[in-house]
Amino acid sequence: MPATPSRSGVTARGAGLLAAAVVLLFLGFRYGYPDLALLGAAAGLALLAAVVFAFWRPRLGVTRIADPDRVARGEPATVTLTVSNTSRIRAATLIATDRCGSASVEVPLLRLRPGSDTVETYPVPTHRRGLVPIGPLHVTRRDPLGLITLARGYGGTTVVRVHPRIHPLRAVPAGLTRSLDGSADKVPQGSITFDTLREYVPGDELRRVHWRSSAKVGELMVREQLDTAEPTIVVLLDDRRAAHRGDSFEDACEAAASIVVAAVREDLPVSLHLVGATIGGPHLDVLTEAVLGDGDLAATLRRLRAQKLGDTLIFLTGPGGRADLGAVSGLRAAYPVALAGILGDRDSSPAVPTDRLLVIEAVDGAEFAAAWDGVRGW
Repeated sequence: MPATPSRSGVTARGAGLLAAAVVLLFLGFRYGYPDLALLGAAAGLALLAAVVFAFWRPRLGVTRIADPDRVARGEPATVTLTVSNTSRIRAATLIATDRCGSASVEVPLLRLRPGSDTVETYPVPTHRRGLVPIGPLHVTRRDPLGLITLARGYGGTTVVRVHPRIHPLRAVPAGLTRSLDGSADKVPQGSITFDTLREYVPGDELRRVHWRSSAKVGELMVREQLDTAEPTIVVLLDDRRAAHRGDSFEDACEAAASIVVAAVREDLPVSLHLVGATIGGPHLDVLTEAVLGDGDLAATLRRLRAQKLGDTLIFLTGPGGRADLGAVSGLRAAYPVALAGILGDRDSSPAVPTDRLLVIEAVDGAEFAAAWDGVRGW
């Protein structure tokens, strides 16, 4: 794999020798001192040899595998780095470091013979949620006299996604069934209704065959049914910097991840939204990349009210978002079931649940999960 120059420079020793070579050559030729000129020429040749030595590009192949590349916060993940010497002539003894997040991992490359390779395995730091970039491999070349140092990058980069910690949730919101007069009733077990007809395929249950339509069409037609009371969950994560204190945003991300995983486990449709940012991809990846910023909560609430994305709204915020619960409760007209979670240190005046908005206050994600399972009467 071709090397890409990343950084290089003359060491302090090399700069001193360069200055000495210039001075000796000047004095030797200016005032007729051949010994000084000879010393200056020797210093210049040493610098030239150092440049040639440092700029020799070792031919290395680099492959990197992260296992796994997606992991929950605190769970183990490792990187396996394979470095091979693709040169046909000379062995390589190099100083190499591989970037792993904000740290550097030393990779020994001692007498790496042509055609051979070395394998290094090291852990990935997963103590914080977020993206952990790994690579490229930096190989440093230094001449024997320590005059010039040149570092190059080899191989690409790999990203390990550290998802928020997930706390198991046993309970899920009840579904809603709407009558013709517009009222909505809670139905924990769901409501199966007719949706459409389709052609029979082997494996379909005969009790679902619609015989009258089959007689008219001339082939077996099967009823497709739909659970109209299946709850559609909308999770709104408050990523405004002003809403959080300390690690409350990390706790809110854990609560959001726990809700998403519980909904997926129950085959319930769920959508995840951030107040400020717009990030695409799987929900857990979105929560991994989410960072605090400046967002417009009022604009986000207007959009959710207009779009009516579901029937169950869950708003997750920090201590600083307590004053916005009134605005969130205004979405009850569009979302019949609404719950707010306040994560982080509790204020002296806890929020009081109302008939328009159910409020859960928790210090961290684990306490939120316990309180969530204790909710009755969604």
